[in-house]
Amino acid sequence: MIVKNVFKWLIIFLITATFGFAQEVGEVAVVPDDSTKDPGLKPGDLAPSWALMYAPGKFEFLKNWTVERDKKLRKFMSQPDRYPMVLSFFATWCKPCMKELPHLENIYQAYKNEPVKFFLVDITEATRNNPGFEDSPKAGPFLADKGITIPILFDTRGVAKERYGAKTLPRLFVIDKFQTIREARQGFHEGEDLEGELSILIDELIAEEE
Repeated sequence: MIVKNVFKWLIIFLITATFGFAQEVGEVAVVPDDSTKDPGLKPGDLAPSWALMYAPGKFEFLKNWTVERDKKLRKFMSQPDRYPMVLSFFATWCKPCMKELPHLENIYQAYKNEPVKFFLVDITEATRNNPGFEDSPKAGPFLADKGITIPILFDTRGVAKERYGAKTLPRLFVIDKFQTIREARQGFHEGEDLEGELSILIDELIAEEE
């Protein structure tokens, strides 16, 4: 028992040394063979831009919905309103992600008619070539079977993963109307009121004046 406890705390120490904030690290799955340098994104930082595919030949852009205060949205003529955003990185092989997703789905259902965007960023294909990950399920059918209806964006080359430093999963960011990160969460936190905490923050961000 003593050996097991020492090993447990050694793992926690290593995660803390790597990512720098033990109090924010929950249960995680490590992205395989990942030499990405974590930029250490935190609340107050500018959210990195991305363009990610959601269907063959069709792309979603961060700046369709949120952009710096002194700049215009990408499609400001047809879509002039800024939206806060909940962005969560996941993969189908990530067990902690499967624990988090039902909670995110509940929040999504509660806010699906409100001015806030939800996206899941799938990195399954970006990791498929690693030994042991070749047979990972495709995200679309896999999540549909689990009743997850949040829109999926496919980071097939791992570009967004690198920009956001998603070396472990799940990795969740809440971004305000002005492209500023307001919440950065790492891992699944058993026992925490994720739905309640995110709902409070989302309400605040929706109410913020443009």
